[in-house]
Amino acid sequence: MSEFVIEKPVIPSVAVEGETARFPVRRIFCVGRNYAAHAREMGKDPEREPPFFFTKPADAVVDAADSDSLSIPYPPETENFHHEIELTIAIGTGGTNIRQDNALDHVYGYATSVDLTRRDLQLAARDKGRPWDWGKAFDLSAPLAPIRKGTDFDPTSGRIWLEVAGEMRQEADLSELIWPVADVISIISQSMTLKPGDLIMTGTPAGVGAIRPGQKVRGGVDGLADIEFTIGERA
Repeated sequence: MSEFVIEKPVIPSVAVEGETARFPVRRIFCVGRNYAAHAREMGKDPEREPPFFFTKPADAVVDAADSDSLSIPYPPETENFHHEIELTIAIGTGGTNIRQDNALDHVYGYATSVDLTRRDLQLAARDKGRPWDWGKAFDLSAPLAPIRKGTDFDPTSGRIWLEVAGEMRQEADLSELIWPVADVISIISQSMTLKPGDLIMTGTPAGVGAIRPGQKVRGGVDGLADIEFTIGERA
């Protein structure tokens, strides 16, 4: 007899470079407006705002290890579907009130990712003072390239970029993060306990824009595996 009254959900997971074992995903935290130029293009002043966060469900993650065949369908209820290239942190050791000076000790690894966004739904919710969930936390909204172990990567600098159908859309450097990786880990841990399996998407540079069915999205962070996928027809 099963200990659960319904079938137990599958634990979402993503690939790790050089490992057959996979990284289980517990939660996905996202940092809002963490590059000054992107904050300005969204109509906000980055000099006046402390960091803020939103979340995606763990099963929003998409394993983008097999990029040759990966197609992500255009989601329902939107006419303004956007890309946001991001560096993602994979937490390997949990903690509360983590200090900035040892925050990187809690990292398992890093990955290139894209925060897919139903921009029209996000902005409509924002203008009404409502949560962003329908614009940000929908199915298949967090494609993630294979994780590279943290000892092989420096998160303080390096080019981050994204192109759509061969056209460069976003390009910046990790040194431009308003709140660097160590700060983000420390700040989140002051409000809730970080645990192994948590992912943190650290924010996107300027240049976000619309994507359409049939277009190929490709992006990268220096030192990490690139991410690539095609936008499929509307789900």
